[in-house]
Amino acid sequence: MNLDLRTVTESEYPDWLRAVGTGFLNSTVATEEEIKGRLAHTDLSRVQGVFDAGRCVATFRSFAQELSVVGGATVRADAISGVTVTPTHRRRGLLSRMMTADLAAAKERGDVVASLLAAEYPIYGRYGFGPATWTTQWEIDVPRAGLDPRRPVPSEGDGGRIDLVDGAEVRKLGPALHDRLAARQPGVINRDQRWWQLNTGLDLPPNDQWKEPFYAVHRSADGEADGLIAYRADDNWGDAKQPLNQATVKSMIAVSPEAERALWLFLCSIDWITTVRTGHRAPDDLLPLLLPDPRAARIVTQADWLWLRLLDVPRALEARTYATEATLVLDVRDGTGLTAGRFRLDVSPSGASCTPTTQSADLTLDVGDLATLYLGDESALRLAALGRVEENRAGAAASAEAVFRTARRPWCPDMF
Repeated sequence: MNLDLRTVTESEYPDWLRAVGTGFLNSTVATEEEIKGRLAHTDLSRVQGVFDAGRCVATFRSFAQELSVVGGATVRADAISGVTVTPTHRRRGLLSRMMTADLAAAKERGDVVASLLAAEYPIYGRYGFGPATWTTQWEIDVPRAGLDPRRPVPSEGDGGRIDLVDGAEVRKLGPALHDRLAARQPGVINRDQRWWQLNTGLDLPPNDQWKEPFYAVHRSADGEADGLIAYRADDNWGDAKQPLNQATVKSMIAVSPEAERALWLFLCSIDWITTVRTGHRAPDDLLPLLLPDPRAARIVTQADWLWLRLLDVPRALEARTYATEATLVLDVRDGTGLTAGRFRLDVSPSGASCTPTTQSADLTLDVGDLATLYLGDESALRLAALGRVEENRAGAAASAEAVFRTARRPWCPDMF
């Protein structure tokens, strides 16, 4: 069959959207207003489609993104989304063709990594991606948590306060707060102006069933905003007229432990709220241990989240910081040939250098496993035990553990 891979034109974009809807089991009909709105924020030069007799049967797009790495620096990322293959055209190598073209273009542009959220776990490892962050969602049984409803929130003596605000105030305070979070939290991706508009009810797609959330800001004793939460609540009452309402967190930023504690306790103190769904949080979030009874917070989701693929090993490894002084020679395998090579990594708390070398390798690993180690979430010793990292020098896996691992786990708050 003649399956034509090409960059999508404006006239082909409606059919591309139909194919995306088919792939994700959503509506395949887009209005002219919706198409126009999406086109205004889409770089068609980075939208690919595969066409069979003029009909789009596979989709792929990418866009520019910035990723926060260990130490607070950001690297350029090729963010991948909208990846589908129509059920009638599976197992024909269409994803491989689109992925190969996109990664080659990203490397040529000078992007340091590629990123995506994997709908299915087994797909992307064969393209050099590895899970670099995980996500956890808790459900809090508020009556069981052991909180004293008579105690003011925030707690007495810290001097802070919580204010309810509107979307306009969120658009003013949010970007700076998010930048502060990115500077201290590896795995955070940038939020542009459109993100803040969409998530506060402005510039919404047609027919979007927007329900305005509640917004609360925590201010420290000096009046500075250091925390922000957006949440919605349902309206559910039991037969005996008792409240059974659930609050669901859409987004929460806290740049101090005090703000984090105050916002969670505030949410759990709201009258009629008996259950709280936390939204996607870091697996080592402080939340459960903030409660007098941590068992009141049960995990309802625990899964891989942000996947990375290194496109430039030296630039990626030099961009992050390291807490120890060490030298490692890494033999990086890459079936695509984009990043394969042997690299000497010299690190110290004052900086890092990564250069190609012919020295004997300390460790041999796939580029996807290096991506899994990159933000500090995974253990090199565990990967070695699994046979995914080959130790060529005794003790090298332990050295890699000390080099890459971070005290707190990386976290990506957003979907894309």
